[in-house]
Amino acid sequence: MKSFFLFTFSTFLLSAFEQAAASAHYDKILTHSRIRARDQGPNVCALQQVMGTKKKYFSTCKNWYQGAICGKKATVLYECCPGYMKMDGMRGCPAVAPIDHVYGTLGIVGATSTQHYSDISKLREEIEGRGSFTFFAPSNEAWEQLNSEIHRNLIDNVNIELYNALHHHMVNKRMLTKDLKNGMTLVSMYNDQKLLINHYPNGVVTVNCARVIHGNQIATNGVVHVIDRVLTAVGNTIQDFIEVEDDLSSLRAAAITSDVLDILGRPGHYTLFAPTNEAFERLPRGILERIMGDKVASEALVKFHILNTLQCSEAITGGAVYETLEGNTVEVGCDGESLTVNGVKMVKRKDIVTSNGVIHLIDKVLIPDSAKQVIELGGDQQTTFTDLVAQLGLASSLRPEGQYTLLAPLNGAFSDDTLRMDQRLLKKILQNHIIKVKVGLNELYNGQELETIGGKLLRVFVYRTAVCIENSCMVRGSKEGRNGFIHIFRQIINPAEKTLHEMLRNDKRFSVFLSLVKAADLDDVLSRPGQWTLFVPTNDAFKGLTDDDKDILIRDKNALRNILLYHLTQGVFIASGFEPGVTNILKTIQGGKLYLKTVNDTLVVNELKSRESDLMATNGVIHVIDKLLYPADLPVGNDQLLTILKKLIKYIQIKFVRDSTFKEIPLTFYKINIIESNVQPIIRKEDPSITQLTKLIEGEPEFKIVREGETITKVIHGEPIIKTYTKIIDGRPVEVTEKKVTEERIIQGPEIKYTRITAGGSDNEEKLKKLLEEEVTKVTKFIEGDGHLLEDEEIKRLLQGAGTEYTKVTKVIEGEPQIIEREIKKVHLE
Repeated sequence: MKSFFLFTFSTFLLSAFEQAAASAHYDKILTHSRIRARDQGPNVCALQQVMGTKKKYFSTCKNWYQGAICGKKATVLYECCPGYMKMDGMRGCPAVAPIDHVYGTLGIVGATSTQHYSDISKLREEIEGRGSFTFFAPSNEAWEQLNSEIHRNLIDNVNIELYNALHHHMVNKRMLTKDLKNGMTLVSMYNDQKLLINHYPNGVVTVNCARVIHGNQIATNGVVHVIDRVLTAVGNTIQDFIEVEDDLSSLRAAAITSDVLDILGRPGHYTLFAPTNEAFERLPRGILERIMGDKVASEALVKFHILNTLQCSEAITGGAVYETLEGNTVEVGCDGESLTVNGVKMVKRKDIVTSNGVIHLIDKVLIPDSAKQVIELGGDQQTTFTDLVAQLGLASSLRPEGQYTLLAPLNGAFSDDTLRMDQRLLKKILQNHIIKVKVGLNELYNGQELETIGGKLLRVFVYRTAVCIENSCMVRGSKEGRNGFIHIFRQIINPAEKTLHEMLRNDKRFSVFLSLVKAADLDDVLSRPGQWTLFVPTNDAFKGLTDDDKDILIRDKNALRNILLYHLTQGVFIASGFEPGVTNILKTIQGGKLYLKTVNDTLVVNELKSRESDLMATNGVIHVIDKLLYPADLPVGNDQLLTILKKLIKYIQIKFVRDSTFKEIPLTFYKINIIESNVQPIIRKEDPSITQLTKLIEGEPEFKIVREGETITKVIHGEPIIKTYTKIIDGRPVEVTEKKVTEERIIQGPEIKYTRITAGGSDNEEKLKKLLEEEVTKVTKFIEGDGHLLEDEEIKRLLQGAGTEYTKVTKVIEGEPQIIEREIKKVHLE
């Protein structure tokens, strides 16, 4: 018994699932309509009727809860669901409608005009007799809306024209709505004419773009579906229609030029939004000529008007996005009785049905981004930028055959002061928003540098939810045109001009902080190339700090470095690059953590608001704060220091642990880059009394002087490891070979000699002093531009004994060699 129950239950479930799978969109929407009307009694369906019209729909959830169809208010109606009827004195629709032959069923569903025409055309006998038919019966309103001349011709010749027209609405087998699949083609009973079926996700079923408004009325010899218009014969393809339609001659020329016309002659289910001749005439002549003279652009233009799906106007009850043959999308919607494309009413005539699709005539040419010049891609929010580019003569430099990237700030980014500035300066600013190459959003990567037409290099910073260039981050809206990309930015981009140290030195607000940086020997860190984020307290943060307090701070260099380096973190972090409201944790060079987030477009660090953010430097970024930062978990063990810090820091409780000390932070957290070369440095002795350190650079010696008190650092290269990979550079894939070389810097102790050179005359002394003050004692050196090492040649001459006024002294320093630094360097061999 248990086995039998399980088998029966399984069979029931399988049957239910099969029925659900078999039911189509129309039936599902009808089910929802029954549910919505369940309070009205059995077998009642809820419909929506567009106010001011007779159009009724079994609605989708979206339309139902919006209370509107095609943007027009809709009222709710309750009617008997198809196949049911009312009974006097009873709620709902408890009775099943009588089943009759097709002719009688036409009367049951209210298609009395079609029933009358079947009678007078002698079709009645056929549809009352034996067989299995599907009759797509025009409603009474559909006959009233039929072109009067066509209507009159049918009535004047009922035995042939009207009879054939009615046969064109019939199929010689029963097809319920669940059998009417999207894209299906049926053969009518008149001359094997095609009937194109579309079954849309919103429940709308169409036949040759006529909507089924009452479906599945079962008859003894078939089924009746009431439709909202009279069907006309379909014979030609879209190509055939374009070739003979005089009002589409401009479109025809463009389609021939771009080799797209033949596509519209092939089998398929296309939708063509066909611009009329008048629409083409409205285009500026220069734009039209440029597009028509460019086969790629003209092909993109024509394909942008073609959908690879068949969209009848009656199936559109709200906005939906469709992909075009060009690859981009258009939004097709409706406004009352009118179709809209991208929100604009432009359809003059709709639903011209052909054998491979449908045509809607429009009075505006749709130009895709791919057919536009990059300067034409700017939208309503970038008009200030595009107008200035044109006014200042930069648009003419954007050649149609070139490749560019525009970094377009929003209109609000241009202040009145900016717009009033000297036009030459404004032009330079705009030049820094035009990149020399075409770079898409997905080609940008962190650390990338982009060269502008103004000659500036802009840095790219990529974060979890943002892509920024220098101080400004992108917003949505990037577009690709015929000759470039446009990316939209929140602010005007300000390329960095100075190092962090130079910016501090040039701003009096930071004089106290800078003096402490100098006392802690951190000037070099902020001057050298790097990627830093520095939180800089203004002088206001040090109010109450006396000279004695400052001396105490300076004397404890470890404490001072810990405090200052808590303000410095590795990497460049732009305020607008942070996800709003989300806390970001950054590790500082001191070792503690900073907690950052943006609130109402303001950067907050450790709950302190930044007074000014994103001051870009060539080696990082500055965020200005008005309080000194201090790690809450770092204890102080000195009473004097605790007293000083309590003067300056009142927003947190500073821990005190007597006799605790600050850790030493060696200045090894930043490295001096070395010229990347696979040449082995060597030490060569040419004279017992003189030590010359030589590095071979492409065969040319570089001579270095070692001053008294110094040791010689030798660089030893390990075995190279080589790997190859592909990298996107300036928008193009480039194969890159990367070589890793391990280097060890060794203080060479034993038998290492240094040279002291003394001069006999004051002039020579000054000359030599100047030479020695140059950075010629480094093991390696950057050689920039066309440098000829004139200083080194002079030193070489001096060391070789030229001039008796110089005395050379040598000394041997004993000791064991020490490895002071190990560095793995990557060399890109592109």
